[in-house]
Amino acid sequence: MRHPKIIIASISLAAAAAIGGGVTAAAATTSHASSKPAAVQSAATVRTAQATVGGKTETILVNSQGLPLYYYQSDTAAKSVVTGGLAALWPPLTSASPADTGLPGKLTAVTDIHGDQVAYDGHLLYTFADDQAGQVTGQGVQGFFVATPGLTAITGSPAPPAPAPPSGNPYGY
Repeated sequence: MRHPKIIIASISLAAAAAIGGGVTAAAATTSHASSKPAAVQSAATVRTAQATVGGKTETILVNSQGLPLYYYQSDTAAKSVVTGGLAALWPPLTSASPADTGLPGKLTAVTDIHGDQVAYDGHLLYTFADDQAGQVTGQGVQGFFVATPGLTAITGSPAPPAPAPPSGNPYGY
């Protein structure tokens, strides 16, 4: 298997949630939280680098240590939903004053549950506990995807779908 630690951690989280134990206890049992440097920095710098993603060389965003940066599909531009054990595997990149080195998009700090989390064009950024500098192993894992300079900007929560007009049929079709 590609990511047995993630699968085991996910199963542990699900079991803890099912018995009402919460995700914090499961996060304490993973070694990722203490074995890797935290993504917290006083002045995070985001830059681009070349990396192999899915067998193809791409330009991706990395932090000042060269770790690939990811975004989470379920986040909005203003709110992270990554907490507990998930945040232990996917540490948020935080900084009150993020800096970039010539990125085409906008780098900002969003105040959320993680403090001042760094966002690129509205996408909150994370590292992956199993990655090393120049190595991308989290692409597509648990809804996280590698951040690239060409990410489409998001500005907020997606608009709710428009209600369907009444059809006149009592069965709704």
